[in-house]
This record gives sequence, structure tokens and C-alpha cells, in this order.
Amino acid sequence: MAYFSRIISFSLIFLLVALACEARILLQSPGLVQTRNTHQAVASRLMVCRTCAFNDGGSQALQISPGVYDERDFQGLDFVISEARKNGVRLILSLCNNYKDFGGRPQYVSCPRNAGAPVNSDDDFYTNEVVKGYYTFSKVLTRINTITRVAYKDDPTIVAWEMINEPRCQVDYSGKTLNRLIQEMASFVKSIDSNHLLTVGMEGFYGDSMAEKKAINPGYQVGTDFISNHLIKEIDFRTIHAYPDLWLSGKDDSTQMAFMQRWTTSHLADSETIIKKPVIFSEFGKSSKDPGYSLIARDSFSNAVYTNIYNFARSRGIGGGLVWQIMAEGMQSYDDGYEIVLSQNPSTSGLITQQSNKMIALDHV
Repeated sequence: MAYFSRIISFSLIFLLVALACEARILLQSPGLVQTRNTHQAVASRLMVCRTCAFNDGGSQALQISPGVYDERDFQGLDFVISEARKNGVRLILSLCNNYKDFGGRPQYVSCPRNAGAPVNSDDDFYTNEVVKGYYTFSKVLTRINTITRVAYKDDPTIVAWEMINEPRCQVDYSGKTLNRLIQEMASFVKSIDSNHLLTVGMEGFYGDSMAEKKAINPGYQVGTDFISNHLIKEIDFRTIHAYPDLWLSGKDDSTQMAFMQRWTTSHLADSETIIKKPVIFSEFGKSSKDPGYSLIARDSFSNAVYTNIYNFARSRGIGGGLVWQIMAEGMQSYDDGYEIVLSQNPSTSGLITQQSNKMIALDHV
């Protein structure tokens, strides 16, 4: 766990999904834009990248159909890992998405539904035995990188696997349904790969195991239980996300920041007193699509979050913070309002570099 703390303490999200999803382009012209952006990230002293190891169904899919992968696109993911290795960047790789973007949970459920199997909703992803058989992830875990010749499960460039980005379950808000799946899948992943850390990929919403904690939520539940879901022994560290501009839409900045403070404080206290596992702030951001948005407001928000992370890291050992989302130049088709292009956002880039330096300094205290 000490090694985890050193790595994560200076990290952010660095979206390289285009590398994995557009392997055909990369094989013809080996990722010049994305590689250049990797150098910019390294220059900002960013050492950990969280990105996708999935693209299920649809255009230029990595996983064409359940268990069937496109080799050329898989080589794009090989390239991502190889470039990270050359630049001294460690990776947190997410294995699945909760949302329809790049396939995700809806794509897995659609396969048996299209075949006429009885599927009620996307939440059958968590309980339907046929659907669960589709997402074992074993072919990703055991993949031999065509560039480095190292199996993913043995590659130290990968620091952790994330089971699913922001899981949610509408049919059971208690968190119990999701808990059963996490236990099952975490045990399976660890049976193949015991070398790497494993996390769920949660936002941090509380469930029924400690009912009083639900007051910390932004007014609703999403079917996860931050406490019980992370007490599963195979889960090595916890994650929280925070989007007060979405979760408290229409509220003023001071209300959103007050929520952010409560959200952060509560989860870090849980780490120390209940769960006793490391935690990283693995997504946060402020959208340019928000009413009244300004770059100054975004930088102010990010600085406040970074200040909290640094203060907690100095006194309590939080792993670090990963901003959503760093993009390469020329990736406008992936813009979602939260994108940050380092070369085009000097004030934000400077803020990120400053935070990275401060967190690195803590590692040497």
C-alpha cells in the first residue's frame, strides 16, 4: 500500500481512448498527436493516467462481440501501454463503462436481448448469468502486448484495474445487488491477476449499510454502497468522483463548494475509521457547458479541490486527485465540456503542474 501511495500521489486522468479506439489510424501513423500530448503531461510531472481498456460494439470496437476482439484495435491498446512505459507513466485501466459511451453496460445487455433471451433492463447486467458470462475480461487481463511482449497481468506499467466506470443500479438502491457482483468479479480478476491493485470505479454514493451516511449524498442514491462495496477484501483501494455542477445543478458556487467539502471530508474519514484502505479522488471537474461558466471559475474550483487533496494528503495520506479530463489536441470529437488541453489552457496547466510538484514533494518528506 505504501507503493500505491507514492504512485497515485501525483496523478490525473489522461484520456488516451483515441489510441485504443482508432488503432487503424495509429498503425499507419503511430500516435503522433497522442504521444506529443504524453510528453506535455510528463512535462507537467503527471505520472499516472486513468484511461479505457474497453470499446464494446459499435464503430471501431475493441470487443466486436462477447469475447471476440479486433486485433488491430487491441494493438492500439498495446501502443497506449508501450508509450506510457517509455514515458514513465503508470496506468489505471478501466475494464467497462456503466454508460452507453463506447458500448458499456447497455451493449452487454443488448446481446442476449437481441438474441431473444429474457432481459428486463440494463440492470440485468448485474444479475443475468448469460450477461455476466460476457464480461469476464480474461482476454484483456491475459493479453500479450505485441510491442513489449509482456502480458498485461504482468506489466508493471499498469498499476491498477478498475472494474467499471461509475456503476449504478436503478432496481436496487441499497447497494446489495452491486455488492454481490463486485464480490464475484473481483474474485475472478484476482484469480487471474494478483499482481495489480483492483478498484471498483465508484463515484462514492452511500447506500443502506450505514443509513445515516445517505445524508451526505446530493439528495439521491444510485444503487451503490460506498462502505460495503469497498469492504470486499479483493478491492484494494477506494475511489470517489465529484461533479457538484451536475449533481447540484442550479445551485450557486458556494453551495456546490460546501457540498464538495462535506463529500471529501466524509469519505476520507471513512477511509481512516471504517474501510481502512487508500482512497483517490479519481474524477472531478467543472463543465464549460455550465451556465455562467468561465475559465477563472473552473480554475478556482480546481484549486479548491486540489487544496483539499493536498491538505488531506499531508495529514491523512489520501492517494491523490485525477482531474477529468486531459485531452490531446485534435480530439474535439470527444469533448464533453470538461476537457482540458494542456497546450491551450496555460492557467489550468500551471495549476495542475503546481499541484503535481506539491504532491511529489510530500513523497520525499
